[in-house]
Amino acid sequence: MAFDRTVQVQRLLKIILLLQSNSNRWTADRLAKECRVSARTIFRDMRVLEKVGVPYFYDEENKCYSIRRDFYMPPVQLTLEESLSLVVLAEQIANTEQISCTKPALKAVEKIRGGLPSMLRESLQKITQHIHIRLAASSPPEGSQDVYNMIQTALNQRLAIRCRYESPNSNQKDSAETPFIFKPYVLHYDQRAWYTIGHHSLRDEIRCLKLSRFTMIEVTNIPYEIPKSFNLREHLGNAWRMIRGKPTYDVELIFDPSFAETVSDTHWHATQETDWNEDGSLVFRCRVDGLQEIIWWVLSMGPHCKVVKPPELARQVRSLSSQVIKLYSDSTD
Repeated sequence: MAFDRTVQVQRLLKIILLLQSNSNRWTADRLAKECRVSARTIFRDMRVLEKVGVPYFYDEENKCYSIRRDFYMPPVQLTLEESLSLVVLAEQIANTEQISCTKPALKAVEKIRGGLPSMLRESLQKITQHIHIRLAASSPPEGSQDVYNMIQTALNQRLAIRCRYESPNSNQKDSAETPFIFKPYVLHYDQRAWYTIGHHSLRDEIRCLKLSRFTMIEVTNIPYEIPKSFNLREHLGNAWRMIRGKPTYDVELIFDPSFAETVSDTHWHATQETDWNEDGSLVFRCRVDGLQEIIWWVLSMGPHCKVVKPPELARQVRSLSSQVIKLYSDSTD
């Protein structure tokens, strides 16, 4: 009986966190599936929450359960390691906005700090000043914060946005003046900037748009649903980073001994495999959808990387390298 009571308490806490997250429209059936119980059990749990004063309500308009925004869970008990991880991430990344639009995390961690025991706070103070995180420089938040907020609102309320967007492709400059309806499926941060992926009404397909390139955006009253079949990992496929091209290529590169260890120390792609040669060089293999992104990575390695296959990649590297040589051929230095 004690075990059953513990399981129920854990489930009740999970339901509260799910309803507070606003990450989905939580119906009884969805809660049941998430908690791996029957809908009848969820209804019983909701009655328990009501008795203990958790201010949840049924949203008739959206046909789902919600919790009043002024309700807060009691503070959790964190270990030193857990506290350290949260504080470092918030203060080193959010405070300096190495990932833009994450500044609110700093306020959150300040509240967490204030609720920690004094001994734990003192330990954190001693350790955090000796830990530093430095990510690749990202786009400043000024150019995308309002767009980020709008898309968050659209995702939360499942309402499409009306927008204009300036494509980096010169042959699509006219599209910057044409408004369209966009249904965001996900906000996605990749290395240096925020992107949103969703359905583009003019293209009638799923597109990836950079937040800083929106020139106008507003939330509409047009409802939409994110397809259950959509999955970010499957959408990106085997793209080198985030632009999935066609066809799929088996890539094989050789890195000379001076760069081999540096390359092998990093996990560059989900499909990568490496083998060492007797002379200290490294064979790097991966499977990518399209070459438009990996080619620039290969070029960044300069003379330390040789393309073995596919021949299409070798030709493109040779062509671009020739253009670089030509650019400096007339230099007097």
